[in-house]
Amino acid sequence: MHIHFIGICGTAMGNGALMMRALGHTITGSDDNIYPPMSDLLKEQGIEIGAGFDRAHLLPKPELVIIGNAMSRGNAEVEATLADRIPFASLPELLKREVIQGRESIVVAGTHGKSTTSSLIAWVFEVGGLSPNFLIGGVPENFGQGYKVDRSSKFVILEGDEYDTAFFDKRSKFLHYLPTTLIINNIEFDHADIFPTLDDIKTAFRRATLLVPENGVIIANGDDANVQEILQNAPAPVETFGLSSTCYWHATNVRYDKEHTTFSVTRDGKQEASLSLGLLGEFSVRNALAVIAAARRHGIGYDKIEGAFNSFKSIKRRMEFKGEFGGVKIYDDFAHHPTAIKETLKAVRQKFPHERIIAIFEPRSNTTRRNIFQHELATCFAQADVVFISQIARLNLLQPEERLDPELVMREIKAQGAEAYYLPDPQSIANKVAEVAKAGDVIIVMSNGGFGGIHTMLRDALI
Repeated sequence: MHIHFIGICGTAMGNGALMMRALGHTITGSDDNIYPPMSDLLKEQGIEIGAGFDRAHLLPKPELVIIGNAMSRGNAEVEATLADRIPFASLPELLKREVIQGRESIVVAGTHGKSTTSSLIAWVFEVGGLSPNFLIGGVPENFGQGYKVDRSSKFVILEGDEYDTAFFDKRSKFLHYLPTTLIINNIEFDHADIFPTLDDIKTAFRRATLLVPENGVIIANGDDANVQEILQNAPAPVETFGLSSTCYWHATNVRYDKEHTTFSVTRDGKQEASLSLGLLGEFSVRNALAVIAAARRHGIGYDKIEGAFNSFKSIKRRMEFKGEFGGVKIYDDFAHHPTAIKETLKAVRQKFPHERIIAIFEPRSNTTRRNIFQHELATCFAQADVVFISQIARLNLLQPEERLDPELVMREIKAQGAEAYYLPDPQSIANKVAEVAKAGDVIIVMSNGGFGGIHTMLRDALI
């Protein structure tokens, strides 16, 4: 079948397209925001990407069009799909039909940590000999791609996004994923363009719990009050995880060094194992506990879990080392919510306790572009010595009274004792970084997009 993806370079859409190609379908796609790593992965697999959106990209006529959730009416290809009566669907619908139905579906949901936790579960299951299918909104370095297809496997692992499905289906994506095991890492306010309030987000997660069968399980963060609230009257068994002794899966003896986190695993009050993971921070401990709970449920022993943890290589754009230039190390991270920024910088500080940390942030998500976290953004940079914030992405699409005020954030950061700079574009930031950076400094770039190619600009400015 010829399937055309409108918005193919999004991480989920791109990996979904690659998955469908692996299943034997002919794939084409288009996007107006084509950048690595997804664009490179698609091209390597011979998938043609049309630049921009044009009716001509639908010639020859595909048998099915997948419309990305960033697309809306008025898009030339969406209009052509509707006018020419071409069958269409959302990516979650496609996955449900082609991959999920009939399999054990392990869905990883939550505001933070979905990609990393999904990647770690996929690797643990792989090392454990279960050869899972998976689709992850990123590129796990152990696999080199964000998807895997194994027709013989009864397992599928999915990153469960609470964002809406498509302009014609406003339900959260994860409501299509038929979870038999549902992991809920945490719940915070996010996606301000979709959810008016935190209560609306909780409702979406509560609906996800209603899909888990009686012989399934909900593995949930026992340290998160919002998660615990939505689990009231859950119809499936619940296993909690966390750092608190009341959790069913409980981490003790947590220790950090520059490269690893080590902890003991207690299950229902009984210590079962001591493990080490090459990821840093409390978030990583909780992510690991959720993975252990899912793995043990499906019969994977601690020897296999330990082997997978020791060989896990994380995921691209999650504390990804980009290189050292002029004596300055550059890391890249997907963090874009204040909590994620805070936890990422805590992990950077654990890795580099004595170095000067330069944080560079692009307010690009639909939440951080708005003034919802105006004051929280200032406090989340506490571990950084120097902070740069760029102009808000797609500034013209927000009313002035809605917008984040980066200059106010700068003033508040300076009041806390750090250097802070508000500069409009990536090149201006790179030029200023070259002025203030010193050999031995560590730069962490945080954005949920390409940030205008800032990593290359930083490299060129520093060497």
